[in-house]
Amino acid sequence: MDEIDRKILAHIQHSGHDSYADIGAAVGLSVSAVNERLKKLQAQGAIRGWAACVDPESVGRGVLAFVFVALDRPEHDVGFRAAMTARDEIQECHHVTGDWSYLLKARLGSVGELETLLATAIKVQPGVTRTHTMIALSSPKESAFVPCHAGDGTAPP
Repeated sequence: MDEIDRKILAHIQHSGHDSYADIGAAVGLSVSAVNERLKKLQAQGAIRGWAACVDPESVGRGVLAFVFVALDRPEHDVGFRAAMTARDEIQECHHVTGDWSYLLKARLGSVGELETLLATAIKVQPGVTRTHTMIALSSPKESAFVPCHAGDGTAPP
């Protein structure tokens, strides 16, 4: 992946609805070159898919919860991961270090829905020994943006 690929990835994360001509103008390529690079980036898995960023409040999913989960044995990991990835309300499932096995990010419509999720989908999984749940009061920054430039964490010139 070269610097132009990184610029394309950064551009489409901010302006994914732009035409190939707009993307090309931003990174200095022709429409056909942008098309080829985007196809290549998709084939390589650098672009996982195309989606709209939906405001959770607007669709009745205003409760954001983070759930730490401890499993007693690694044999339960595969089943737990499968169960969590099958649930739409669980946006993220991370295998983590420290005292916990997993960290989940869930979007729900109410605290009651969170209670149901915990009782019927998480705590009932084989190997779950304990959970710890935190509800976000607000989210000053929430982003799926992935920095694409190499280096020190600053944007390219």
